[in-house]
Amino acid sequence: MQKIWQQYGKYLLIGGALVIALLLYSLRAPQEEPALLELTPTPLDTASAELAPTLPESTLPEPVSTTVLVDVKGAVKHPGVYPLTTEERIIDAITMAGGVTEKADTKTMNYAQKLQDEMIIYIPEQGEEVPVTIAPTTPTTSAQTATTSAPTTNTVNINLADEAALMTIPGIGPAKAKSIIQYRTDQGQFTKIEDIKNISGIGDKTFEKLKDFISVN
Repeated sequence: MQKIWQQYGKYLLIGGALVIALLLYSLRAPQEEPALLELTPTPLDTASAELAPTLPESTLPEPVSTTVLVDVKGAVKHPGVYPLTTEERIIDAITMAGGVTEKADTKTMNYAQKLQDEMIIYIPEQGEEVPVTIAPTTPTTSAQTATTSAPTTNTVNINLADEAALMTIPGIGPAKAKSIIQYRTDQGQFTKIEDIKNISGIGDKTFEKLKDFISVN
């Protein structure tokens, strides 16, 4: 053993010294902390933001209101032609005409229908038949309201019409239709529409209802 130590002892001493030196160095060296990854927010590219498309504000076109003339007839307090607008409704026209009378039949009226130029609004009385010549042409309007969006140009010639045609005139029922025919037979033809007031039961009030729907030519 002594012999081995004499031959290799210095090498063992040198190796041991190196091991001790390495241990001492490792104990004295500062421990490095692991690096932390910093995440910094990327600033918004202002140039790109300015070039980004922007949605336009939603703007709805304002409704165009046009002045129209509406003829309100029948069972209203003040029949006549009234200026209104296309944004107004039948209820507005009836209000301008003073409202309906106590005898008016309003149970099936379409008050919400918008107005049109040259529109006729005819309000029948209770139990009155709506004349065919002013019957409505639109499905949204009740037949009882006798409202049409187009001007009524057809009239009944009281000198030529038979009993059925005469009964399409506002306020003319079977009895008055027969009286008109009898008047033509006895007195001859009507010379003007006002002559119809010669028929029993047709006075000024009834004449105002039917004058726009009759002719003598």
